[in-house]
Amino acid sequence: MSSDDSNNISPISRDADVDACSPSSTAVTYSDNPSPSSLPTIAPDPLSWPPDGKLCLEWIQHLMFVFEWSSRNLAPSAFPSVFPVPVFDALVLTASKILHKEPNCLQINTPDSDSTVVVVGDLHGQLHDLLFLLQDAGFPAQNRIFVFNGDYVDRGAWGLETFLLLLAWKVFMPHRVFLLRGNHESKYCTSTYGFEKEVLAKYGDKGKHVYRKCLGCFEGLPLASIIAERVYTAHGGLFRSISVTPTKRSKGKKNRRINLVPEANTLCLGSLEELSKARRSVLDPPWEGLNLIPGDVLWSDPSMKPGLSPNKERGIGLLWGPDCTEEFLKRFKLKLIIRSHEGPDAREKRPGLGGMDEGYTIDHDVESGKLITVFSAPDYPQFQAIEERYNNKGAYVVLKPPGFDNPEFHSFEAITPRPKVNPYYDFEEVIDSDEDLDLASMVTTDL
Repeated sequence: MSSDDSNNISPISRDADVDACSPSSTAVTYSDNPSPSSLPTIAPDPLSWPPDGKLCLEWIQHLMFVFEWSSRNLAPSAFPSVFPVPVFDALVLTASKILHKEPNCLQINTPDSDSTVVVVGDLHGQLHDLLFLLQDAGFPAQNRIFVFNGDYVDRGAWGLETFLLLLAWKVFMPHRVFLLRGNHESKYCTSTYGFEKEVLAKYGDKGKHVYRKCLGCFEGLPLASIIAERVYTAHGGLFRSISVTPTKRSKGKKNRRINLVPEANTLCLGSLEELSKARRSVLDPPWEGLNLIPGDVLWSDPSMKPGLSPNKERGIGLLWGPDCTEEFLKRFKLKLIIRSHEGPDAREKRPGLGGMDEGYTIDHDVESGKLITVFSAPDYPQFQAIEERYNNKGAYVVLKPPGFDNPEFHSFEAITPRPKVNPYYDFEEVIDSDEDLDLASMVTTDL
């Protein structure tokens, strides 16, 4: 995508930044879902970082407005004129410090008897649908917790804005907004499905710096959550146990490191303790070796075939059947598994599993509970190589007390019209993310 694409508008300039948490008369806030015709024609002031580093609701509402306005009125290369690099740096640094301190599996307890939890699936850079979702479900609040299941970037044209907006909410309400990692929050996927090129188009000579900071933030995203001791959420789903045996130490070699090798021909479900000890701070989750749990959690899929088996369709992760869902729920005294990871394009290739027309499916209904897939990007993917679009709805799940195990599904249509924009990847030629991966290219090197 070139800097002089369909939105051919020059970068804006302002004499003074917006006062961080006291929006001025020109700092419009996003309080209602605006139609494109209702957006002001005047360019908004560039955002500034609060001197005390503390965000407020007004700052985030203004951020939402700025992102919505710029998506319809600015060329991508003009994005730094409303969201300067120093503000990006401050936001990502602050959010990364919070995220890296969180455990692999978050324990999310509801603080009040009237608290609800909203679980959101894949977003894939569809900013305008995210803005609608936040309005429809209600903003995060003391009694409204949000858990996002990953895949914030790639394919859609506003992955950067989508991710930054969620980071802002995380910084503002770190104990009410929880961001999990998806398989697309990786170097391999973002270099293949558009996010890297999007960042470079929007930040120009600072693009590599911005991209590196995003990758570092991705590494800090937790892998999974358990809500109210009843609900397990993760992007892909379940994971294997890594059984290892030590090799013998050579005679006379004191203090020599003992090598561990995975046991062959053993594939069984892993424990929450193993999940807690996995090393998630990797640019691309490995598909071989001892650190397989992150890849399983991010890439695995359910199946109607019993048992646990390698996910040969994707080349990484697992396939698990209803019996594994039952085992996992019963073993950890859970009622629901809510995962994401599969849109309408993936589901049309999965015999025996429901389509994603409504944005969600109930894949396994077993004695101990249910396995649910939720996908929050309607009319996905934004750029399609086929004439007939999927026109799927997006959805989110609301969990309410006292049990948090009777999910309410909220489906919604895509926001139209989307701003006209060019894709950041060759969507007609690039490999589908549910097909065999180029595993060799996932061996990452330093940027």
